[in-house]
This record gives sequence, structure tokens and C-alpha cells, in this order.
Amino acid sequence: MRNILISLLLLCSGLAQADRVKDLATLAAQRPNQLIGFGLVVGLQGTGDDASVPFTTQSMKAMLAQLGVRIDGPLSDFEQVATTARVDIKNTAAVLVTAELPGFSKPGQKIDVNVSSIGKASNLRGGNLVMTALRGVDGEIYALAQGSLTATGIDASAAGSKVAIGVPTSARIPSGAIVERMVDTPFDKAENLLLNLRDNDFSTNAAIVNVINNKFGGDVAQALDGTSISVRAPADLNQRVAFMSMLENLEVQPSEPNARVVVNSRTGTVVINRGVRLTAAAVSHGTISVSISATNEVSQPNALSNGTTQAVQNAQVNVNEPNKPMFLFKPGVELRDFVDAVNQVGASPSSLIAILEALKSAGSLRAELVII
Repeated sequence: MRNILISLLLLCSGLAQADRVKDLATLAAQRPNQLIGFGLVVGLQGTGDDASVPFTTQSMKAMLAQLGVRIDGPLSDFEQVATTARVDIKNTAAVLVTAELPGFSKPGQKIDVNVSSIGKASNLRGGNLVMTALRGVDGEIYALAQGSLTATGIDASAAGSKVAIGVPTSARIPSGAIVERMVDTPFDKAENLLLNLRDNDFSTNAAIVNVINNKFGGDVAQALDGTSISVRAPADLNQRVAFMSMLENLEVQPSEPNARVVVNSRTGTVVINRGVRLTAAAVSHGTISVSISATNEVSQPNALSNGTTQAVQNAQVNVNEPNKPMFLFKPGVELRDFVDAVNQVGASPSSLIAILEALKSAGSLRAELVII
């Protein structure tokens, strides 16, 4: 019974680590496309650009001219100045609008957009984006964006005090753009479809190819390199869609990722994956703390000396170097042993980062050290 239980646990652990093909690879024909556009946000409460931002004023004039409102033209200089003054630029902000067009998007579908100020606007909260054309890298218009902004940042100031939470000059419009043009894809025309792994790995690539060929037989899938897989798909479009539905739900046992240590020096966050190994090394880490305390005193002159009272500052300097033990790593130390050793000496996150960098420089850390 004990052997059967152990076998079941091993089987369950193996199944739990299996991933679907759709979680490991993406269809090349389904790639997204980046869109960008220049627009105006109106309706701000005096937190927009000022008259010193020329492109905001020019864009406002051009937009009003398209709507039949004449600002420049056969008017006198006085009339032009008076007309321009009635357009309060402080309620308007020039922005860049960006969006990601998902693969297979069709005209009429809606996508989210991001709006960011590029002028002197201090807050986009409460603004409304005027209709903006979003273009692709080829210069063609693929979507039109318009709507009320959702800004989560707060920027408030009064009596010399200021509080800022988040970034008030950046906002989003959920479902704020309507797709106007479809991007051509080779999904319904190509004889072979291309799968690209999210992470370059020859072992995982070979495992996916084996699973696909075992399921559909023959040489349906063929590995091109460590990232790409060519899959022969049915010619009929209905069968092709059904084929891809079955293929992306196949379960694959991926290989272990590369040994990697990720360090965020700004927040002190350290992430170590299970593939990290250490060669033989001895580590000792300690910090010297210097504390200086100053006391202000008054020096009184002696009687009948005709002296003056003087302020005197006395300082006391203390140097403390803690006695921290050295810990030894044997060859092939795994992640758990490393974490236990560092925890025993009570190393702080900054100390842990310094230890990892020193081990990498010494050649004892068998992992890629990524500092972000």
C-alpha cells in the first residue's frame, strides 16, 4: 500500500507540472500589433497645457477649423487675438494615445487605449479624449479612439503642501477604441502554421513536437529551432480551427528553466529559481556601523577674566563591527540550503544582494544574475 501511495503521489506531481501548449507557445499568425496616435483631451479643470505649448494651440485651431469654427483667416490681428483668448488652452491637453491591436481583431470590435500627456498638463482626471486616429507602423488607420478618461492618479496641493498618488498625467479608456481595419494574417492561406515558444528552449520545443506527433501521427509538427515549430494544418478552414483547438490544449511536460537569480536593487527583492546551484565557497559578510553623537555645551569664563561665554560642541564617535560567522557552501548546494544559510546569519535583503554579486564574481554561482 505504501508503494502504491508513493507511485500515486509521483504521478500526481508529474501531472501537476504539465502545461498546455497554449501556455507555452503562441501562434505566429495571432501576433498583436501596436497602434499610436496624437490627440487632444478636453474638459479639464485648468490642469491642461498652457499657451507656451505650441502644438496644443495649433492642434486646437486645426480641429476647430475642421468643425467649421474659423479662428485664422480674414480677421484682423485684434480679432484673432480676442478669438484665440476665448479658447482656454488650460482646459486642453495634448496627449499620445497608444493601444495594442490583438490578433484576428475584426472591424467593430473594441480595444482598450492608454492616454499619456506630452505637454505641461498636470492632471488628466475628468478629461474627455476627442476622436483620435490610431495608426500602425505602415501609417494606415486601424482604430478610432474617443471617450472619457479613467485616471487613478491624484495630485493635490494647498498652502505649500503637495500630495501625489500614482501618475495623474496618464490614464486609460477601457474599450475606448473601435477597430476600423483588419490586419491580414496567413492563418487561412498558409499550408503550415508557425508556433513560437514564449521562452527559447530546445528541450521544451522537442517535447511539444513529440506530443503533437504522438497525438496526430506522422510528422505533423517539425521543430525549426529552439523557438519555432512548423505545424502542417488541414486545408479546410473549419477543420483547421478545430485542429488548432485540439493542439493548443495538449499537455506538455516542459523542461526546467535556466538557473536564474533576479535582483531588484530598488526594492531589495530577490527571486531565485530552483535550478540555481553553488560550487564550494566560504562566505563571510558583515557591516561596520559608525554612530556620531553631538552635544552642545556652554563654556563659562573664569571670574574676573573679562572673558565671554562661548558655545562648544562635543562629539562622540562609536564604531561597531558585528561578529558574524562565516558559512560554508559545499559543491552542488541547492536553493533550500542557500536560503537556510543566509537566514541563519540574519542577512538583510541588501546584504543578500551583495552576497549574490560576490558569489557570481567568484564563479561560485551557477546561474544567470539579472539585476533590474
